[in-house]
Amino acid sequence: VQLQASGGGLVHTGGSLRLSCAASGRTFSNNGMGWFRQAPGKEREFVAAIGWRGISTTYLADSVKGRFTISRDNTENTVDLHMNNLEPEDTAVYYCAAHRTAYYSPRITEYLYWGQGTQVTVSS
Repeated sequence: VQLQASGGGLVHTGGSLRLSCAASGRTFSNNGMGWFRQAPGKEREFVAAIGWRGISTTYLADSVKGRFTISRDNTENTVDLHMNNLEPEDTAVYYCAAHRTAYYSPRITEYLYWGQGTQVTVSS
């Protein structure tokens, strides 16, 4: 079972990126999925989550509401994080993760499977 995050890079303030999380080894269409990030010297924090294929309800951290969206493609077994109007404070390693149930949650401990992370750097 593997989650592979990709799409990170270096952008200027106000720029956009799309991160993608691809699952292999099993399908996660019945699991909630989430994105988290960790900046240097800080704890890993919740960014966004989406429920399983049946509801696909989304939940975003206050710091990214209005700028980020999360979506999933159950056919392709992928979850994307669309990031717009990026700020230097968004600089971090971004991780995707699969929840232990079908629902979304901001609680890190509820996620069982984690990807390796992709670096996002926003320059001012």
